[in-house]
Amino acid sequence: MTDAAIPTPYYLIDAAALRANMEKVKRLCDLSGAKALLALKCFATWSAFDHMRGSMAGTTSSSLYELRLGREKFGKETHAYSVAWSEDEIDEAVSLADKIIFNTIGQLERFESRAQSIQRGLRLNPGISTSGFDLADPARPFSRLGEWDSEKIAAVIDRISGFMIHYNCENEDFDLFDRQLTDIENRFGNLLSQVEWVSLGGGIHFTGEGYPLERLAARLAAFADRFGVQVYLEPGEASITRTTTLELTVLDILDNGKQLAIVDSSIEAHMLDLLIYRLPAKIAPDTGAHRYMVCGKSCLAGDIFGEFAFPEPLKVGDRISVQDAAGYTMVKKNWFNGVAMPSICIRETDGTIRSVRTFGYADYESSLS
Repeated sequence: MTDAAIPTPYYLIDAAALRANMEKVKRLCDLSGAKALLALKCFATWSAFDHMRGSMAGTTSSSLYELRLGREKFGKETHAYSVAWSEDEIDEAVSLADKIIFNTIGQLERFESRAQSIQRGLRLNPGISTSGFDLADPARPFSRLGEWDSEKIAAVIDRISGFMIHYNCENEDFDLFDRQLTDIENRFGNLLSQVEWVSLGGGIHFTGEGYPLERLAARLAAFADRFGVQVYLEPGEASITRTTTLELTVLDILDNGKQLAIVDSSIEAHMLDLLIYRLPAKIAPDTGAHRYMVCGKSCLAGDIFGEFAFPEPLKVGDRISVQDAAGYTMVKKNWFNGVAMPSICIRETDGTIRSVRTFGYADYESSLS
């Protein structure tokens, strides 16, 4: 199947690009001794898991359904975290997980007896982060994400075997990572030395161009050696960055003071983070003499992908490829306005394109009541 033969909109995952990221993941793990778990909150398109399973130790989840998906579709090691487990979730979660991570001491105490059969962990909030958005900052004032008080944690340290510490967010700066990890070591070293494993979470952009992978590996190895722990990483964006496009078609052109191009997609429905964080999409190469504001087809006034340059004037029927469209897109897509849901396709390493999922009216109908 060729690109032109597939009706838009659709997400197109490039298996070769995905495997290139996986090679970096594997190299980091081989050099450092760390284990990498795919963060399903970012990317859970299980049709692509065959290209990832050989380089990653398993999955990490943020809910019971993500946990089950990881166990059934990825296999290998499964870490189960939730901001708050409910009474009717905990037994199934324990049955599916290798490790269960509690967000608070209260949750640990409530469900400890029902999680005796697997390893138990606690989320540690170090009070620092690299997030530039208050919305995504786990260390924001009055954060509910993890425990902060060393004395309180020390009182239950004999009831857990590890910590999860998630504080990075698209952090491309190794020196910043190094400084913040040193701060964590200095403040919580007495706790870290009493457990068997520590997950440093996700948000480290180590598959990016020019990232000093070897320095990161050495730093992780030193951390593991100092405290005698198995280090885990939870790459989400790092696993799938630059692997996927959202393929669109121009439906209409108009001039309302600016040249506008309306496409058969919607940021609210198909790339929600652009709306939440008020970010523009990426369209390559974004060069040329003809500028257009690319707009979604929903009725939301602010449904805008951004303003971009094109080498030739756009016309109805032209295709546009939105770049880097894997992270937090397919896991957040929704049926707002009943806009047609993008199909999911994979370009295999031999160049052929395989359609792995299409959506129709029945899917829209069944999502309601």
